[in-house]
Amino acid sequence: MSNFENKVDFAVIISVKNANPNGDPLNGNRPRENYDGFGEISDVCIKRKIRNRLQDMGQEIFVQSDERRTDGFRSLKDRADGCAELKKSSKDKEQYAKIVCEKWIDVRSFGQVFAFKKGDEDNAVSIGIRGPVSIHTAVSASPIEISSMQITKSVNGETGKDPDKKSPDTMGMKHRVEFGVYVVYGSINTQLATKTGFSQEDSELIKKALITLFENDCSSARPDGSMEVCKLYWWKHNTQIGQYSSAKVHRSLQVVPMTEVPKSTNDYKISIETLEGLTPEIYDGI
Repeated sequence: MSNFENKVDFAVIISVKNANPNGDPLNGNRPRENYDGFGEISDVCIKRKIRNRLQDMGQEIFVQSDERRTDGFRSLKDRADGCAELKKSSKDKEQYAKIVCEKWIDVRSFGQVFAFKKGDEDNAVSIGIRGPVSIHTAVSASPIEISSMQITKSVNGETGKDPDKKSPDTMGMKHRVEFGVYVVYGSINTQLATKTGFSQEDSELIKKALITLFENDCSSARPDGSMEVCKLYWWKHNTQIGQYSSAKVHRSLQVVPMTEVPKSTNDYKISIETLEGLTPEIYDGI
């Protein structure tokens, strides 16, 4: 495994058509949007998809979703307790952190808080790990239009007092974004990579996960083909701290709508400001 020695900034352009990219549970599961009407996809949602893709690639993942569990453990505590090496290192925080970073790629990428009770205070675990890969909340390049429809199940979820009538749980709502282009920004920090053992090979896996972000991610809210990675921009600096700040690199990418109501990616102008000595690698989504 080679050391990660060059800071990386990246940006992903995502298109959404007739899908709910990230429902808001506090708003009836409608697609997330800010007060100005721009759509949002939370960083947590994006990290979940990256973890799923890494898992598809055969990598060991600590924060596994229930439907994708591969080791039988039903909680993070059970997964940590199931690691024999960790049982011997619960009192040595540095050794504990070293083991979890070596074992799980998502821990050494995104970091993780290990705060588990062991039955008594002397055996409790409380360790925080900061990961080198940071990801912003994705925001749409223009305000989104959300449409809603009421749906009806063809069968009762539960039998009511009158078995011939449909119960209230047969009614529901579905929401979707008609069309939107979202931009995700992120960075990989060399200093934190050194602390967690994040390697150059790990960065290539993160890159591959971003390019293929929506593979095996379909659902009734996100049918296959409704969400697509259009472009990945990958800025690899020639120094550890970077030639430019991440903010300046991210601002160099401009995604501007050319019509009042964009209906496709062709309705957006995508441009990159030239930064001397720093040219991004550009990848098409798969």
